[in-house]
Amino acid sequence: MKAAVFHGTEKGMLIEDIPVPDIGENDILVKVAACGACHTDLHYIEHGIPTFKAPPIVLGHEASGVIEKAGANVSHLAEGQRVLIPAVLTCGRCSYCRAGRENICSDMKMLGNHFDGAYAEYVAVDAKDVLPLADCIPLEEASIIADALSTPFHAVKNRAKVRPGDTVVIYGCGGVGINAVQIAAACGATVIAVDMNDEKLKWAKEFGATHTINAGDVERVSKEVKKMTGGGADIAIEVIGNPRTIEEAFECCRIGGRLCVVGYTHEKINIVAGKIMFKEMEITGSLGCPPGEYVPLIKMVENGQIDLQKIVTHRFALDDIQGAFDVMKEGKSLRSIVIP
Repeated sequence: MKAAVFHGTEKGMLIEDIPVPDIGENDILVKVAACGACHTDLHYIEHGIPTFKAPPIVLGHEASGVIEKAGANVSHLAEGQRVLIPAVLTCGRCSYCRAGRENICSDMKMLGNHFDGAYAEYVAVDAKDVLPLADCIPLEEASIIADALSTPFHAVKNRAKVRPGDTVVIYGCGGVGINAVQIAAACGATVIAVDMNDEKLKWAKEFGATHTINAGDVERVSKEVKKMTGGGADIAIEVIGNPRTIEEAFECCRIGGRLCVVGYTHEKINIVAGKIMFKEMEITGSLGCPPGEYVPLIKMVENGQIDLQKIVTHRFALDDIQGAFDVMKEGKSLRSIVIP
């Protein structure tokens, strides 16, 4: 089969013919319909972030497709079925999984990180967490549910705990951030979107933001938010992973407000502890999405509450996969999908 194989930062990704993967009795082999291009993959390719499985490895963790073959023990899925593969597969046995927090499973395995991913014609995965897709959901676009939608869904619904009537400020309007805007708006929140790219702020309006702020045009975003809201937002969600924007997002929150950090950074942040105590502020992190939460998310897509096709702005053949990362770096895309 054809696959984009990552050989490390020096050699990059090469399109190669490799064997179709074998499957075990608990696995399925999926013919990939599409795989979303995620910024995480760019971290591996250009920024030296290591994968758990050393290269060579097939990247790609946002996949949808059709089951080609099912292992002997797989009873809840069948050959020929349309499916979504979650970005992270869980053990189901550890204390976190048993508490319903599988997204922080102590033995999680990430597609395209711990084992070969879906920038390929076929991918083999454990069937436990794989979800069926209704015929009304477009199969190629459905791939982005696996991460670009599920990550902000868990953040908005379970960690930020957005409720109808809340005012929510969202920092970063890339693929994940724009979906945080869309989901928060669908939850009944008033959304203020923040970015430095006017095109992305225009998209944010189309996806439900009531107000937008270009951070490059104002002295302090937090001052603008407090003016707009009469004291601050109920909730701030940071989807960039920049220490300064995390700190500024915290400053956007009203007394008793909540900051949810979705963006990754290895750097320290500076937040005055006294403000957390005296103002009863909350700071919470959010990682991925538990498998069970995909069910209501997929139902929202089925019901038309979430628009997949508007999110997918670019499509690339596997041979042209570099183009997906080029438009990402140029800030021209919301989400690109790679179609093998």
